[in-house]
Amino acid sequence: MAGPVEQFEVKPIIEFAVAGVDLSFTNSSAYMVLTVAIAFGFLYLATSSRGLVPGRFQSSAELAYEFVARTLRDNAGDQGMRFFPLVFSLFMFILVANMIGMFPYAFTVTSQIVVTFGLAALVFLTVTLYGLFKHGFVFLRLSMPDGVPGVLAPIIIPIEVISYISHRSATLSVSSR
Repeated sequence: MAGPVEQFEVKPIIEFAVAGVDLSFTNSSAYMVLTVAIAFGFLYLATSSRGLVPGRFQSSAELAYEFVARTLRDNAGDQGMRFFPLVFSLFMFILVANMIGMFPYAFTVTSQIVVTFGLAALVFLTVTLYGLFKHGFVFLRLSMPDGVPGVLAPIIIPIEVISYISHRSATLSVSSR
């Protein structure tokens, strides 16, 4: 019988390497595929027989949908709803992955910092690229707070950029665990 810590070890299932790069299919990969399959299956079953009077699956899917939509609208306004597919997908992935992790001896993919960092990097890059696309290089003015004399720009801008990059990605990757 495995010990309590061994369930968090990433172990290769199918070993594969290309040019010295390990591309093995691991237990972590398998649980991520399982997570996506369960989330997809649940949403597919819930929406396959759309009824005026919802059944259990449809009702729970609608509750999840409305919860995410309401939370996104409350925090980002109606303009934030353009990111709803991304936010809902992340919500469902994290929810299902954490629910799978509640089973004894199951592998919890969100316990791995690389997974949460990857999800955080996705959100960070989406927000940054969208900000640059929407506002151009004016978006970079976030690095120079209002009221700061221009003489201090060479000092303030690198500090703000490093803070933006490290604080956002680190906070998102740790808080989604």
